[in-house]
Amino acid sequence: MHAIIIHGMGRTPLSMCLLAVRLRAAGIKSSLFAYTVTFESWANCTSRLHQFIARKADDEEFIVIAHSLGTVLSRAVLPTITNKPVACFFLAPPTKACDAARRLASNCWYRWFSGEMGQLLANQAFMESLPVPDVSTKIYAGDAGLTGRYSPFGNAPNDGILTVNETLLPDVPHQVVPSWHTFIMNNRLITKDIIKIIGSRKYPS
Repeated sequence: MHAIIIHGMGRTPLSMCLLAVRLRAAGIKSSLFAYTVTFESWANCTSRLHQFIARKADDEEFIVIAHSLGTVLSRAVLPTITNKPVACFFLAPPTKACDAARRLASNCWYRWFSGEMGQLLANQAFMESLPVPDVSTKIYAGDAGLTGRYSPFGNAPNDGILTVNETLLPDVPHQVVPSWHTFIMNNRLITKDIIKIIGSRKYPS
């Protein structure tokens, strides 16, 4: 089995290396896709991801593991490729124009850093236009964020960036884990679950 791994906004493939190492120990090889939101357009990034998957996966079975913005890129690209993954695993995926992105969208520093892709995350029409994957998919959402009186999320379970509700997709199974958004890819429960699913061939449905 081959894993195509896609990092989130503001991170690099290095952020996914621990996950890749753990997968490798279970016999799952990995290819890590790299991009930058600051200097790359949406069109160029999705085009490169399409080519990357086609080149790395070829005709073999593969899965997609993506974090945050990487899940948005994946949802846009997967309908355009011929060789579909047997399963997708989405880590803290923004599935709607989340409050964090909308609050930051007009900030000049955020606009410079996040570029076009950061603005798209705040666009509800764009987020709603993304197709739900037509392959087996599972979502992992974190709930280690602060809740209560002093939390910007109120009592809603969250990972410090997204509420759990902002990660959900219709009819897609999800699992809540005790993780922060930025570090959810390092959660051992997620890695073990992915390895278990791949080993059993009982993909989410």
